[in-house]
Amino acid sequence: MLNRLKSQIEKMYSDGDVDLEIIKEVLKLVRTGEVRAAEKKHGKWVANTWVKQAILLAFKYFKSTEQASDSFDKFGLLPYTGGYRKVPGAIIRDYVHISKDAVIMPSCVNIGAYIGTRTMIDMNSVIGSCAQIGNNCHISALACIGGVLEPAVATPTIIEDNCLVGAHSAVLEGVVVETGSVVAAGTILTSSTKIINRISGQVSYGLIPAGSVVVPGSYESQGCNINCAVIVKQVSSIEVSINGLLRHDISEV
Repeated sequence: MLNRLKSQIEKMYSDGDVDLEIIKEVLKLVRTGEVRAAEKKHGKWVANTWVKQAILLAFKYFKSTEQASDSFDKFGLLPYTGGYRKVPGAIIRDYVHISKDAVIMPSCVNIGAYIGTRTMIDMNSVIGSCAQIGNNCHISALACIGGVLEPAVATPTIIEDNCLVGAHSAVLEGVVVETGSVVAAGTILTSSTKIINRISGQVSYGLIPAGSVVVPGSYESQGCNINCAVIVKQVSSIEVSINGLLRHDISEV
């Protein structure tokens, strides 16, 4: 079935001969988590381009209507079917997948996103279109996990399992935060943010390795201080309390 839908969506995207029912069929699979905007293959995250194409086609061809949720939009809010906790004030656009035992505080989750089991999306945080967040994560208050909807081939922002993203931080532009990592409050990560490993001295972009503790930093360039992110520690076990680990490392910086 998925191969059939994939072929149909790719054809629609290329020739413009649109069948709205097929697009809706794909979006319903996004809602149930049977298909995702991105998945990990051979150790690397890749976009499921056809799924993102289906969302883009929906934006183009669905008509805005007055929704029961007292809004005027192409999509309503995600119907609540149980299995997770949704606190009053949470805005979850339709065609999002929310896994079992997740907690969605008053926040905003956009179309195409995936929220793993036992993950908390805390107060006033924003989860962008197609962002993928794993199991047992905590996205803290006022954090922003940016979505990457266009271009369809681009991998969206990824937060893997057992991660903490601190308050007032932002992970944007398809950055991948691997399993068991801690992103300290106020850290900004984009595809062009220099990531400096304090232990090894290595510099990288767009990827936080598994088990990293990352804090905001800066470096001097031509007489100016440029913002960066600094990996202050890497741990091998994800069983360590992420909140305790974060406080411990910041005190040593």
